[in-house]
Amino acid sequence: MLEAGGPDDLASRVFDGFMVILIVANVVAAAAGTVASVEDQYGRPLLWFEIVSVAIFTVEYALRLWVSTEHLPLARYGPVKARLRFACSPFALIDLVAILPFYLALVFPLLDLRALRLFRLLRLLKLVRYSPALATLGRVVADERRALTAAILIMLALITISATAMYQVERLVQPETFGSIPKAMWWATATLTTVGYGDAVPVTAIGRLVGGLVMIFGLAMYALPVGIIASGFSNEIHRRDFVVTWGMVARVPLFARLDALSVARISNLLRSKAVDPGTVIMRRGDTPEAMYFIASGTARVDTKPEPTELGEGEFFGELALLRGSKRMMTVRAVTRCRLLVLAAEDFRELMERDGDLREAVTMVAERRMP
Repeated sequence: MLEAGGPDDLASRVFDGFMVILIVANVVAAAAGTVASVEDQYGRPLLWFEIVSVAIFTVEYALRLWVSTEHLPLARYGPVKARLRFACSPFALIDLVAILPFYLALVFPLLDLRALRLFRLLRLLKLVRYSPALATLGRVVADERRALTAAILIMLALITISATAMYQVERLVQPETFGSIPKAMWWATATLTTVGYGDAVPVTAIGRLVGGLVMIFGLAMYALPVGIIASGFSNEIHRRDFVVTWGMVARVPLFARLDALSVARISNLLRSKAVDPGTVIMRRGDTPEAMYFIASGTARVDTKPEPTELGEGEFFGELALLRGSKRMMTVRAVTRCRLLVLAAEDFRELMERDGDLREAVTMVAERRMP
């Protein structure tokens, strides 16, 4: 429930939802506690909410630490070393930081409790554990760290060069603002980031020319990190979708005999589709546009005299494609289904290219023909 629960595990989903709500409520309470009127009126309830929240987060941290030996990469280290390694992982450190300020205030009463309470805002980082999108973004930043580091170095160099140029042309006219390169760096940073506070502006003609060039360079150079992260995020999404589709294709018995290269080639042709219970996947009389493979779930075919149920690994929709006719049956999802959809054009190309696969599909289709 804590570490390995999937989307189909109700207990895991309920626990994750509760923790997300609690984390958000803690952040709201921490922010509200900085308002004097709120603190005066609701200080005691906020304190009790803090105590209960810390208790829950502490139990969660202890349980995660206890079950960490169940992780396969850590199991080989033994119970003590495995838990120490888990405690040093990024997620575990975030969990520790979320509760540590409260206990520090108890152990060291002289510490400023109000300042330590602000550390509760760091509990927002715990949302990374429960958000696949944030976790994906973290992997993207880690994967693109070299490119991002290079972009940051370029930006720092551009700030230094811009500040040096402005120092040369404006230092005599505005010694308070551009009297040194470090002072001019404030203007360079505000200009290159397109913030433009307006507290430091060039007044000479040459200074304004330099300022205009810096603005243009800023638009180009500060777009680099954004482009790097966007490109990496797109690649990560495509890679994840490919891995998921590959795994589902490999579980289909029809493709079990294929090697990894063939499975990967077929995976590029298929697209994943999820349908809810009761959804009509294909209807009698429709023009066939695709063939379907059931990766998970159950679907019902309105065959006579009794409907036929198809489960994981089975396929349907091939009969009309082979005959070149209209759909002869209606198929409806009985449970939530994850389908792999093969478009009609790709179906024909795949049948022409792989004779053994065509023979297997034709054999099943002939058994189903009325």
